[in-house]
Amino acid sequence: MGPPLRAAAQCCKLEQHDRAGREKRSFSQRTRSAFHQLSPSFHTVTQNTGSHPPDMLSPELGHYALALACIFAAAQGILPLIGAHRRDRRVMMLAPGLALGQLFALVVSFLCLVNAAVTDDFSVQNVAANSAVTKPLLYKITGVWGNHEGSVLLWALILGICGAAVAAFGRNLPSALRARVIAVLGAVAAGFELFCLTTSDPFARVWPAPMDGQGMNPLLQDPGLAFHPPILYTGYVGFAVPFAFAIAALMEGRVDAAWGRWVRPWAVAAWCFLTCGIALGSWWSYYVLGWGGYWFWDPVENASLIPWLTGTALIHSAIVVEKREGLKIWTVLLAIATFSFSLSGTFLVRSGILNSVHAFANDPARGIFILGLLALVIGGSLALFAYRAPSLTAGGLFAPVSREGALVLNNILLCSICAVVVTGTMYPPFMSLLFDRTISVGKPFFDATTIPLALPLFIFMGFGPMLPWKRAQLWPVLQRLWLAAIVTAIAFLVAAFGVSGLLPVLSCGVAVWIIAASVTDITERVRLFRMPLAGSLQRARMLPRSIFGTALAHAGVGITVLGLAAMSQAQHKIVEVPVGTTEHLAGLHYTKLYETQEPGPNYSALVATIEIRHHGKLVTVMHPSKRSFNSQNQTTTEVSIHTNLLADLYGVLGDKHGTDAAPTYVLRLHYNPLAPWMWLGALVMAIGGALSLSDRRMRVGAPRRAKLSAETVTAA
Repeated sequence: MGPPLRAAAQCCKLEQHDRAGREKRSFSQRTRSAFHQLSPSFHTVTQNTGSHPPDMLSPELGHYALALACIFAAAQGILPLIGAHRRDRRVMMLAPGLALGQLFALVVSFLCLVNAAVTDDFSVQNVAANSAVTKPLLYKITGVWGNHEGSVLLWALILGICGAAVAAFGRNLPSALRARVIAVLGAVAAGFELFCLTTSDPFARVWPAPMDGQGMNPLLQDPGLAFHPPILYTGYVGFAVPFAFAIAALMEGRVDAAWGRWVRPWAVAAWCFLTCGIALGSWWSYYVLGWGGYWFWDPVENASLIPWLTGTALIHSAIVVEKREGLKIWTVLLAIATFSFSLSGTFLVRSGILNSVHAFANDPARGIFILGLLALVIGGSLALFAYRAPSLTAGGLFAPVSREGALVLNNILLCSICAVVVTGTMYPPFMSLLFDRTISVGKPFFDATTIPLALPLFIFMGFGPMLPWKRAQLWPVLQRLWLAAIVTAIAFLVAAFGVSGLLPVLSCGVAVWIIAASVTDITERVRLFRMPLAGSLQRARMLPRSIFGTALAHAGVGITVLGLAAMSQAQHKIVEVPVGTTEHLAGLHYTKLYETQEPGPNYSALVATIEIRHHGKLVTVMHPSKRSFNSQNQTTTEVSIHTNLLADLYGVLGDKHGTDAAPTYVLRLHYNPLAPWMWLGALVMAIGGALSLSDRRMRVGAPRRAKLSAETVTAA
């Protein structure tokens, strides 16, 4: 065929293609026009939902990615176990790839949900129920996990990160142990992802799509809630890794010093996140809810405290396994119990059993699913423990007066406090379920039962780090702590004259004792004042960072206890005052000047101005407010806090009384001494844990014995 004929043929093809395209576009236009006639609001809805342009991160893609992640997790929970059982290295090596594949799918799914929230896609039921067009962008993003469905997806995502972290950083583990650990994490993840797909789908559609969403709970529209759930969940889920190590050890029937060294960094990391999460939640309660307190012994607060207590015991118990190969069975049980309590807290929050400002759901189907998952995970792990634990050798004999003995006492007291909190938390719902009786267990019960256990725990914290391993003499340790004892005695005397109540005085004394003993431990190790300063600095540089981390974490406990003791001396006053009235509290003069109306992004605020003076000198000006959210028809209080780290001046604007011509408002005024120290101490504890993690000895596995290496090579 010559060039003219080819050109003519191409022209004919182009004309046919153009004609087909015009017909296709004409048909598409007719179809769209007919649909618009049937649904005149379609164009408006698609504009509001942002669904008219093709979206690469559509909700459907998120749903399919979540389903794919569930498939990856199921394969991750089955195939590596088969490979480890058959000693097939090729099958065991599938575990890291499956864990990374699951994480990738979960990241895509989570980004799709975030995209739906940011673009105001109200055709997604989760977005319609928890977002609004006028909501600030930050809270559109944080609203993704500020509800039941999104929080479960976030939980699954963090669990996927944990599995991928073990795959990436566990290369020094024996192949069979690594495969089993990743498999256990995959099996747990599969359960939560299946729960998300079946009863808690975050991508469920709603039609017709509303023009605007309902908006989130105004109490959750706060920067603290932007970070509190992810940090808290990372602590919860992080204990899944020690749990997986415990189950893998039971499968293999072997727990040794190397196992203790592998478990401890994961437990410390989870403990740091959980500490920060609990402290951030307490701080949020303090400055958002406007009641002037920091801990209400709320059941859901207790649900986070319980795994923190057992997790603290787990860290100390793992030290004994690593150093002395003792407490093996107990450490494995603590690893199982800590993650089991994390799962139980999830069940309590989402099943509707506990009534709390934190609770998300009250759906029987969800509660039954989580209850079944709990029975499978907790019941299965305890059954495996009962079957395999007797085969674990005890080892590590030690005298009662030794560092091991101090750590055992630490475990006993921590677990006793945990048992008290569990009893006080679960007794009311069980009484209601079994005997139809309503019982309230609150602060008086918990204070009366936990404080007598906590005080000796704090006292022995000063001795423990200075005791030698295996066998110790108490008198030499006391001699090294003489200066700390003198400082503590002075603190007792000062508190006795300045603090009212025996318990606050004792608390101040033991807090100073913990801090002074922690400082003494470091000064003794570097021989400060017993050799030239240059030599002490050189010894300090040679000390492992984990030593400093331990001392810092213990000192953080003392700082927190000081803050708690000082808060018992807080003063408050509730008054109803008109403009221009001056009130007196804790030697300060509070003068209410005026109120103004100020607009917000999705609320209107009534803001009061209060001037605070001391002996005529201006200290600060506070602006407490009340916010009215029109879309939810709710009103919240915004606390105004002025702090100098030694005390908080705390003001809350209450209800309006009187007439419109002469209105009066209720003011709640607080003077809270050392209030910031409670959360500062928690931050110091977490920094101490992070400093310990930075020690290379905590991040590198213990050398494997020759026999163990030979077995691993043979198995591979």
